[in-house]
Order: sequence, then structure tokens, then C-alpha cells
Amino acid sequence: MTTTTTTRASGDSFEYELASFIDFRDAKECARVRAIPRAEITKHANPDFRIGVIDDAQEFYEAFATDLVDRIVAARDAGRQFTAILPCGPVPQYAIAAERINRERISLDHVHTFNMDEYADEEGRTAPYEWAGSFQRAMFDNFFLRIDEELRPRPENIHFPSDANVNSFSAMLSDRGGADVCFGGIGWGGHIAFWESHLGHEFAGDFEAYRSAGSRIVELHPMTIMQNALHSFSSDWSSVPPRAATIGPADILGARERSFWLDGDLGGGHTWQRFIARLVAHGPVNEFVPGSLLQLAPTRYTMLGAVADDVVIDMA
Repeated sequence: MTTTTTTRASGDSFEYELASFIDFRDAKECARVRAIPRAEITKHANPDFRIGVIDDAQEFYEAFATDLVDRIVAARDAGRQFTAILPCGPVPQYAIAAERINRERISLDHVHTFNMDEYADEEGRTAPYEWAGSFQRAMFDNFFLRIDEELRPRPENIHFPSDANVNSFSAMLSDRGGADVCFGGIGWGGHIAFWESHLGHEFAGDFEAYRSAGSRIVELHPMTIMQNALHSFSSDWSSVPPRAATIGPADILGARERSFWLDGDLGGGHTWQRFIARLVAHGPVNEFVPGSLLQLAPTRYTMLGAVADDVVIDMA
């Protein structure tokens, strides 16, 4: 385990402490990964942690869709069941995957899906399907309902975490032998699913207990509230619920493979994901940057070109 130390950030002659809500406090490590140029970003000491960059957005989402559908087809051809952990976002790949499934008449009868997370209110009650911001609704609108009815997974094989099942959601996954693959992205504060950076504090340095943690209801980090307001709620932070049901590190590491896709580009030279993509992939593995756990296991880690670009200060 890597212990995080408090250090001061430096901007030439101007030094300062990191903001108090930031859980990873090692400013020297932040500076080191910040300086990794795009030309070096795909290099990693772990050959099973495979970093890629795709510049074109359409090509990026097509590659994500191909990865998903190819795995489904391979399982079908091998005569075995297929279990995937799915994120609600990124989203565009789902329409591409659904189009191919329909065109090639690929039955998903052997497919079992477990979504990563779902929003919840302050009491931990998860959002209903009818709410416009529900991940469950988004998954059906963007993926499942786009697939011809006769090709869709069986209803009983589509799973979402909720206040009713969150305490057993990890067990539901492990009862299937874990996922064949965990798809996902990375949050602004380094979360995977809604497993947030501040959760690391409760484990008191017990990294094995941290790695073994499963599904639960969590409080969302301020950075997550702002990130999700930015890309899903027209920048309205008052619309983002305060809590969520989520899978945990045990579920993500328990999958046989991980396939993560980082598309956090806003256009016009602005991206919220450029720094955290580096800290997750090249920073120390620790409990305050949850995504750093991906470095420990076979993972495909693909960035949109704008996310891979150099981290610079630009006041334009």
C-alpha cells in the first residue's frame, strides 16, 4: 500500500496547501503525473495495464461498442454465459452496440448485466425508473430498448443496485462467479462507479480491507456532484442527488478483466478528465484515488485524444 502524505503544491514561487475537500494529499505525486506528456502517457510498468489513446470521438465510441459486442459474441460462440458490469456513462457506445446487435441478429439470451450504480436521496432511497435522472432509465433508453425485443437479455438477467438489494448486490455478482468484464469510466475525483475518494478514510490504512469492500450506499463527493451536474444536468448542481448505491472495489477487482473508457472532453480545449486520467494510471495505488486500483489487474484503459493531451495552465 502507498501512504499518502500531505505536501504543498507549488507553482514556481507560489506555494499552497491543496483544498481541504481533496482526499489525495500528495502534491509531489500530483506534480509528477501532471508533467507526463501525451507522448509518454501510454507507457506503464504493468504490461497487463494497457493504455490506449483514440483521437476521433466516433472511432472511440465504436471501439468501446466493439469491445462489448465482441465479448458477447465470443461467449455465445463458446457456449457459455456472459456477465458484465456496465456503467451508465459513457453513453454513445450503447446505440452503436445496439445497432450491430440488431443488424447481426445477436441474441443476448446468455447475457447477464449488473449496472455499477444508481442515485439515491439523503435517506439512501434509490431513484425510481420514472425519474429523468435515473441510471436505470438511461440504460433502458440508450441501450436495452434500442435492441429488438426478441434479442434483449431476459428481464431477470438485468440487474441494478437499489436500496432493496444493495447489501446483497456484491453477493449476487459473486454467485455468478464474478463478472467476465467490468466496463467503466473515471470520475473527476478518481472514483470508479460511485466508490468515492473519501471512503478511503474509514479503512485506517487497511488496504486489504479496502480492496475487499463491496456494494453499499455512499455519500457523493463534492467533485462528483459538480462533475455530474456539468455533463448530465445542464450544470444544475441542485438537481444532483446527494447519495448513491454503488458496487465496491471487490466487485471491480473480482472481474476477470476491466475495460475503462475516458471521454471527459467538453470541447473547445476544455476537459475535466485530463489530470485525473494521469493520476489514476500513473500515480501511486492507494485508497484515496479509487481508480488507481485498476493498475493492479488486467485492464484496458482507453482515453479520448483530448483527455490524453498535456496538462497545462491556460487562462485563455
